[in-house]
Amino acid sequence: MLPRGRPRALGAAALLLLLLIGFFLLGGDPECERLEPDGRTGDLGCPRCPLTPRVPSDGRLRGASALDGDPLAGHWDHNRSACDPWPQLPPKCELLHVAIVCAGHNSSREVITLVKSLLFYRKNPLHLHLVTDAVARNILEGFKGFYHADQLKPQISWIPNKHYSGLYGLMKLVLPGILPPGLARVIVLDTDVTFASDIAELWALFAHFSDKQVIGLVENQSDWYLGNLWKNHRPWPALGRGFNTGVILLWLDRLRQVGWEQMWTLTAQRELLTLAATSLADQDIFNAVIKEHPELVQPLPCVWNVQLSDHTRAEHCYSEAADLKVIHWNSPKKVRVKNKHAGSFRNFYLTFLGYDGNLLRRELFGCPSQTLPEAEQLHRALAQLDEEDACFEFRQQQLTVHRVHITFLPHKPPPPRPHDITLVAQLSMDRLQMLEALCRHWPGPMSLALYLTDAEAQQFLHFVEASPVLSARQDVAYHVVYREGPLYPVNQLRNVALAQALTPYVFLSDIDFLPAYSLYDYLRASIEQLELGSRRKAALVVPAFETLRYRFTFPSSKAELLALLDSGSLYTFRYHEWPQGHAPTDYARWREAQAPYRVQWAADYEPYVVVPRDCPRYDPRFVGFGWNKVAHIVELDAQEFELLVLPEAFTIHLPHAPSLDISRFRSSSTYRDCLQALKEEFHQDLSRRYGAAALNCPPTVSAI
Repeated sequence: MLPRGRPRALGAAALLLLLLIGFFLLGGDPECERLEPDGRTGDLGCPRCPLTPRVPSDGRLRGASALDGDPLAGHWDHNRSACDPWPQLPPKCELLHVAIVCAGHNSSREVITLVKSLLFYRKNPLHLHLVTDAVARNILEGFKGFYHADQLKPQISWIPNKHYSGLYGLMKLVLPGILPPGLARVIVLDTDVTFASDIAELWALFAHFSDKQVIGLVENQSDWYLGNLWKNHRPWPALGRGFNTGVILLWLDRLRQVGWEQMWTLTAQRELLTLAATSLADQDIFNAVIKEHPELVQPLPCVWNVQLSDHTRAEHCYSEAADLKVIHWNSPKKVRVKNKHAGSFRNFYLTFLGYDGNLLRRELFGCPSQTLPEAEQLHRALAQLDEEDACFEFRQQQLTVHRVHITFLPHKPPPPRPHDITLVAQLSMDRLQMLEALCRHWPGPMSLALYLTDAEAQQFLHFVEASPVLSARQDVAYHVVYREGPLYPVNQLRNVALAQALTPYVFLSDIDFLPAYSLYDYLRASIEQLELGSRRKAALVVPAFETLRYRFTFPSSKAELLALLDSGSLYTFRYHEWPQGHAPTDYARWREAQAPYRVQWAADYEPYVVVPRDCPRYDPRFVGFGWNKVAHIVELDAQEFELLVLPEAFTIHLPHAPSLDISRFRSSSTYRDCLQALKEEFHQDLSRRYGAAALNCPPTVSAI
């Protein structure tokens, strides 16, 4: 039995031993020096020891890239710091700069998911520098800070590249020369990465650069640069396992000082004397430069670029890491890659893919913001709304600025023709089944706006990819307007689709109508015959019909349509519910007509028309159900458009379940009262613009 007091002494000794062990493990490395905020070293401990082993002067990475034994041995300790596992974050309001090269439709979709993940975790303001082609720039027009990729091509077009990214995969090499001269540091990202942490933590790693280091990279997590993947595999030179360029820290002013442009150019020229082309685009050239100048690179912890390629060895990283920071889908298969744990990472990616981007509109409190004048005006208008107003939802919805992703899918517009026509329409998820039939009926270009949630947009993507009919049509432009608010912004959707039409004329239709099979060719011929355009200002009326049957044989001619009309299988559109909406078309005259005839505007007239692309836009105040097309025809008449009914044209409405908005219109007197208030405001605004006389046209019919 121990004497009294002995356990207490042993306990004190054990505690002292633990403290000493903790000191040496966490903060007592005698080789470390303290780095003061101004860059000087001190002697007060070691709060800022490098997160990764320094690259020695002989250029060999110890453990991480040693070619004797397992090259990965020891590298995964890069997740830890011997002294400071949590580098000091930048100040709360410091602006962080991010550069991304983005080209084409698919990369534009990828970059949206990347930006969502950035915004979800970020606590600092971000400045995006986007190097884009014309397609991506048009899609991402809501962002600021574009650099024209086409202007950079001459600097890199001399480099043969076998990578699927083409010339765009080489453009990161020229970033130090095109970014603003006053910009000192930037984080460069591939579009196929997803953040799982605050990017400020990555920015903080600049503090670990030595005076000579200018590039921060994560080691490549495959055997590519070891040259043993297959027989005669000959990669570009690299330091050990090499580095992956999906995530890069660039110290720009230092790069300019060391003559980066000349450095990489000479290296690439020399290597291309014996190598036919780059296989991994800019990454090959970055690695060749680092092989020759190892002092330039600061290796980063593997968690900042977990690479899920086809031959990845990233499990060595994420099996030991406490948390991952960036997931990189660097396989050509992207998220469809098949490796051991891809399913778990895919679920993380899908979280942001379907995440409601509206929820990421967060203000950074306490940080100065540069609000655009339009945004300030919108904020004032929203602040003036009365939430107690019975029509508050209507007024709020018409002021809502929706996120819009134009040309959501790859789109190849047809070559320009003088009388070509684009069908313009809008739809939501519950009308998606109409698309295939519409594509069969209308062989010409279409511009369609879809009102979807982020998750529904992905369902729509899969729907098109799985449809042989839809996937074969490259002349249909789909524009996603992301859902926000309780009412359907029908006229805002129409305006989005109308603005993206590229042909001289547009057919303003609705998604639940199928045009006659011959209508596209007939309309183009009619435009030419009637000499529309500069010589004649007219709207061509396409008579509308409807069937109440879900199955019926679509008429191939006017004669067949009249037979169905006489047999009771077809009706003139809404004759039993809203006859004034189409009565001015004069269906009795249309039955016998052999030539176009003119009709005059009448109250509540809302025909489907063909007009020039630069016609008046729809009034966005009309949301939900009611008067949205009527108001547009009123303005066409105010601008003195002739209304010409075409004798061989027709379109047929198919039956479907009523929308939520029409149900609310029918059941709520408040809804109808709000619509009436909007109509009165519209008339007042139109009178101020065109004069009261322009809105008082007699409802009569006359010949041309």
